[in-house]
Amino acid sequence: MINEALFNLRKEYAQRSLDESDVSHDPFQQFTRWWKEAGDAAIDEVNAMTLATVTPDGAADARIVLLKAFDEQGYIFFTNYLSRKGTQLDAQPSCCLLFFWKELERQVRILGRAERLSAAESIRYFESRPDGSKIGAWASPQSMVVAGRAWLEQTYLYYRERFQHGAIARPPHWGGYRVVPHQIEFWQGRPNRMHDRIQFTQEPTGNWKIERLAP
Repeated sequence: MINEALFNLRKEYAQRSLDESDVSHDPFQQFTRWWKEAGDAAIDEVNAMTLATVTPDGAADARIVLLKAFDEQGYIFFTNYLSRKGTQLDAQPSCCLLFFWKELERQVRILGRAERLSAAESIRYFESRPDGSKIGAWASPQSMVVAGRAWLEQTYLYYRERFQHGAIARPPHWGGYRVVPHQIEFWQGRPNRMHDRIQFTQEPTGNWKIERLAP
């Protein structure tokens, strides 16, 4: 169905520009710079990112997850290893992360491979979570079909009772992934859809090649 109202729904991007001479020679330093600016802009859930994965039959799948740490080794998030995304990443670790900070008219696209964090790293983060979230990690068989909301609430109450007198341990099926990038693209919106796109691609030597992409 053609919707002419959607045809006319558009935004002109004009806040900033991005030139090869402006970016760091290191994509992680460039990401840190943009991350700080996004934080200073008080963007709501600045760490929300789309995670795209591949299903066993080769189809694309995507959802929003939350970035919990990053450094030159990669970008970290946590989940149920038995969830849809967890099983997909274990079978096919190639994935993509996408940040969209609309307030700054910016996107960052990260292509890489996911690897599980060590148990110690996952435990360290799990212990920082609120107790309610810890119990939820035990109670929810993430991505599985369940009988209804009442079943989920009863299961949550069961685990709350189970752990009411002791520490809440990390479930063995719950932990973190690190996405190790091999390509990172920085996108800055520009007028007339002539956007700036600067791409970093890691070469076999470990160095990063910087290129401009057409919008």
